[in-house]
Amino acid sequence: MCGRTSCHLPREVLARACAYRDRQGHQRLPEWRDPDRYCPSYNKSPRSSNPVLLSRLHLEKDADSSERIIAPMRWGLVPYWFREADLSKLQINTSNCRSDTIMEKRSFKSEQVGAVASPEDWEKVWDNWRPLTMAGIFDCWEPPAGGDCLYSYSIITVDSCKVLNDIHNRMPAILDGEEAVSKWLDFGEVPAQEALKLIRPTENIAFHRVSSVVNSSRNNAPECVFPLHLLAGKELTVSASSQKMLQWLATKSPKKEEPRTPQKAEPDVPQWSSQFLQKSPGTPKRGSAGLLERWLKQGQEEEPVAKRPHTQ
Repeated sequence: MCGRTSCHLPREVLARACAYRDRQGHQRLPEWRDPDRYCPSYNKSPRSSNPVLLSRLHLEKDADSSERIIAPMRWGLVPYWFREADLSKLQINTSNCRSDTIMEKRSFKSEQVGAVASPEDWEKVWDNWRPLTMAGIFDCWEPPAGGDCLYSYSIITVDSCKVLNDIHNRMPAILDGEEAVSKWLDFGEVPAQEALKLIRPTENIAFHRVSSVVNSSRNNAPECVFPLHLLAGKELTVSASSQKMLQWLATKSPKKEEPRTPQKAEPDVPQWSSQFLQKSPGTPKRGSAGLLERWLKQGQEEEPVAKRPHTQ
């Protein structure tokens, strides 16, 4: 599945976009936790910090499970049982996890990602758009040597819907509508088996082709999410380091060579982050099924103690 998202909304605008009704029917805004850790960006990649929407009950004992908070978390789940201090030693891709590996004795949550407005109202306050809400799982990891807890998450994926199947065979598990979001988040009232029925492909999605400038996470500009046809004839802005790399590849790369066979042109295929696509479905280290299976099995023997994130 794609390894890029966009969430460029200011904190206050994002909170208003995530407005909801609590169990009493009152209109509310989710409360931010560690808001300074949220960095808006047009081009977010795995290992970046992204806003996650979850039930307050996950972090506060005896809280109303219908109340919500937004907490920045690391994209790429670090399981609580991981014992190495160096996170780079976690040699498994955990940015996504397959829906068929999910089991009922886990806590789930929904991730909030950005939505792109049309060019006419690009700079306006949130209006007639809502975040693309994707279901996921999260965990809390404590460094072996002590220190602040690290909250991290993984996006649940399902088989692609028909309109996306030509791009990739997997897509995020999108929670389509407020009712679905409420059922997914409210684990205090909704049984896990009932919530898991929400994990399925949806056709209610729009997409457009974007520039390949998005392939470098160093590039952070509206061009990363603008429809490509609107950028025709416009000079794209890339970071200085990316520009140097492009020049080096064009002149000095020892690996550069002409293809032996003509490549089939695919002008209609969007420029998603192809470097994150699985090249071999049979290679276990590229997926997350093994990690989740191990995580879930260990969780049955050693339930983690509830922890609260560091507050400013």
